[in-house]
Amino acid sequence: MNDALGEPQSVLVLGGTSEIALETVKALPRARLGRVVLAGRPSPARDEAVAALTGIGIAGVTAVDFDAKDTGAHAELINSIFDAGDIDITLLAFGILGNQDDAEADPDHAIDVATTNYTGAVSVGLRVAHRLKAQGHGSLVVFSSVAGDRARRSNYVYGSTKAGLDAFAQGLGDALHGSGARVLVVRPGMVRTKMSAGLKEAPMTT
Repeated sequence: MNDALGEPQSVLVLGGTSEIALETVKALPRARLGRVVLAGRPSPARDEAVAALTGIGIAGVTAVDFDAKDTGAHAELINSIFDAGDIDITLLAFGILGNQDDAEADPDHAIDVATTNYTGAVSVGLRVAHRLKAQGHGSLVVFSSVAGDRARRSNYVYGSTKAGLDAFAQGLGDALHGSGARVLVVRPGMVRTKMSAGLKEAPMTT
């Protein structure tokens, strides 16, 4: 539960190597944080993220295995995390850009993008929402994209998954009204991250 000053004490990051999510955690009052869970696939990047947050004085940083496409494992994972203590903020920050040309040539590639970005988010998002509602407080922050505002020829497979994610998150927020839990949708424009490396930058890229 948020402390007496209203600051979060526990954070779950779904997409534990997301650069945007990790910078968000770093921006929180670190002296208040007693628990940060980075959920993602095992990788050196995940280990580095744990070390980086620990290195700046954030206590209780741990990593757990999470695969957005393995929806059958989501219930056990989320329950185990929440059973260990309330979570004040959950950052849903995973996704893949994919390649539009590959998606058009190979529908399996498009399915991979859709399963990760939308189906996986619906699965884990609903399970988090159930636990937030049960504990009576907490925020689910869903990182979407302006690409979902209007699907473009150059990335309509990716854009369509973000449009669906937007609609899901908005509806979920309405469903949680009055429960003490809430949903916040964040739609960044183009950001310089590993995911966007090599792409032509749009105006106002940050």
